[in-house]
Amino acid sequence: MTVTTADSTRTTPADTGARTAEAADVITGARERIDALDDRIIGLIQERMAVSAVIQEARITSGGRRVNLSREMEVLGHYSEALGKPGTTLAMTLLELCRGRV
Repeated sequence: MTVTTADSTRTTPADTGARTAEAADVITGARERIDALDDRIIGLIQERMAVSAVIQEARITSGGRRVNLSREMEVLGHYSEALGKPGTTLAMTLLELCRGRV
């Protein structure tokens, strides 16, 4: 529940799982930052998809294949090195979004 007072809107602890109003305020602020980061990440993914489409079009137009598997392996390795096993899963999802299922 959000409580609105004359000077501010305060999230109650029940909304956040916190046990104090102070912790609820911290969580609310951090969630707002996460939401903003998620919006940026989504925008970057959409930009990546558009750039990937340009690459695929150029490759196909020149007589090549839509997908370059050695490049995809580089991407997988990059994400795996940076983020571990979950990074590989994330990279696979990004590659799928950017090229569709092969």
